[in-house]
Amino acid sequence: MSRPIVISGPSGTGKSTLLKKLFAEYPDTFGFSVSSTTRQPRAGEVNGKDYNFSTVDDFKKMIDESKFIEWAQFSGNYYGTTIDSVKDVINSGKTCILDIDMQGVKSVKKTDLNARFLFVAPPSIDDLRKRLEGRGTETTESLEKRLGAAYAEMEYADSGAHDLVIVNDDLEKAYNELKNFIFEK
Repeated sequence: MSRPIVISGPSGTGKSTLLKKLFAEYPDTFGFSVSSTTRQPRAGEVNGKDYNFSTVDDFKKMIDESKFIEWAQFSGNYYGTTIDSVKDVINSGKTCILDIDMQGVKSVKKTDLNARFLFVAPPSIDDLRKRLEGRGTETTESLEKRLGAAYAEMEYADSGAHDLVIVNDDLEKAYNELKNFIFEK
């Protein structure tokens, strides 16, 4: 069984773009652990593919039943990775990819998953602000919360918590670094 790969980093660093490229190039190699959330779907997001969308009451029930490897509350919504979502990928024979936040990384480190950890960093906070503003999905308040979280996540990454930190200042360079990390033996 291959070790799960945990990818984390602030919102807006390009994690989703990198993962889409990886899955397109290697469609039968990786499985994405689909996270659960109580936030509303964004345009084009599909339940069960992008996220498992849930009500707050259902999410809290799953917390009480210890269904999550990790979960967190951020910007008023809950996010989490269920044990079943990771096992589904592993049982399919694929390498499981988890896209989770700093709290999730800390939680996964406490499990017996023996995961490998990769952090995707922005070139700078100013660059990250521009990327998030460019999405057009953030309010002033949510932007400031995301940037505050980004500072904390980057500080945590600086502590050596991850096996590798990639600065996504050039998509192709970052993608090659991602592939080198994933496929190293």
